[in-house]
Amino acid sequence: MKKTSFKIGLLLTVAASFPLQSCIGSFGLTHKVLDWNNQIGSKFVNELVFFAFWALPVYEVTAIADLLVINSIEFWSGNNPTEASTKHVDTEHGRYLIACDGKGYTVTAPNGDIMRLDFETDSQTWSVAFGDGEAYPFMTMIDDSHVKMVTPDGDFRLVELSDKGLQAYQSMIGKTYMAAN
Repeated sequence: MKKTSFKIGLLLTVAASFPLQSCIGSFGLTHKVLDWNNQIGSKFVNELVFFAFWALPVYEVTAIADLLVINSIEFWSGNNPTEASTKHVDTEHGRYLIACDGKGYTVTAPNGDIMRLDFETDSQTWSVAFGDGEAYPFMTMIDDSHVKMVTPDGDFRLVELSDKGLQAYQSMIGKTYMAAN
C-alpha cells in the first residue's frame, strides 16, 4: 500500500511540474537591446550596430547579466526586472544600476564607474561615454545608404549600407582583431 501511495505521489508531482518547465528565463535585457537595434534603421544599419555592440561587448555583457542574474530573479520572483526604466542588478562584484531615459542607457558599476550609450539626433551619431564623461562616437548616419563607422585605430570609415559594404567593414574589423590576438 505504501508503494502504491508513493508511486501515485511521484506521478502527481511529475505531472504538476510540466507547466513549470520553462525555467531558462526570457533573456529580457538582451532582447531589449536587440529589439532596440532592430528599430534604428535599415537592415544594414542594424547589422553595423549589431557588429559594433558585439565588438564593444555590449551583447556579451547583457547575455551574462541575463544568464547569471536577471533570469534567476525572474524565475524566483515571477517578475522580470528589465521591465522598469531603472534596475538594480546584484552580482558577486556588487550592485550595478542600469537606467534608461528614453535617449540611451547609463550603467553604474559598484565602484561608481559609469558607461553611457547615447544617440545624438542633431548629428545622427551613436556614442559611448565612460567615467571621464567624454563621448566617443562609433557610428554616424550619413544618408539612406551610408554611415561612418569607427575603425580600430579611432578613425572613421565610410561604409555603404549594402551586403558588399557590410562585408568589407566586417572583414577590416576581423583582420584587426585577429592581428591583435
